[in-house]
Amino acid sequence: MSGESARDPAAVADDLDTPVLLFDGVCNLCNSFVRFVVRFDAEGTFRFAPLQSAIGEELLARYDLEPDDETFDTVVLVEDGEAYTRSTAALRVARRLDGPWPLLYPLVYLPRRLRDGIYDLVAKYRYRVFGSKDECPMPDPELRERFAERSFD
Repeated sequence: MSGESARDPAAVADDLDTPVLLFDGVCNLCNSFVRFVVRFDAEGTFRFAPLQSAIGEELLARYDLEPDDETFDTVVLVEDGEAYTRSTAALRVARRLDGPWPLLYPLVYLPRRLRDGIYDLVAKYRYRVFGSKDECPMPDPELRERFAERSFD
């Protein structure tokens, strides 16, 4: 992604004190999900970083998540010293949003295998249904300030 901070990704990761949502930066569905979260996150709780960015790679390494094809099939929520993936990450995000979205959180009590099976099905076909970009697009100015690497420029 162009315009990333020149600051060391490890230093940026050390300074993060809010939840960070890592997402596939070239996925249209994932980018729409980020815009959705921003829309319903009036307090600005979440920061964002593409999985393909230096800060994304740093956070993946810290939580022993390999940056491979399977990793790019999920969103990763880094929150309170833990990393959550797939449906658990999405539901943990939903519970902190404004509006009716926290009502989805009790779905976390369904078996993970069932939740993640549905998540994986959507992830498998997301490029085919929603498309993708050749590279991570530059976010709108209002959204750009919510990106983890921009928080400490």
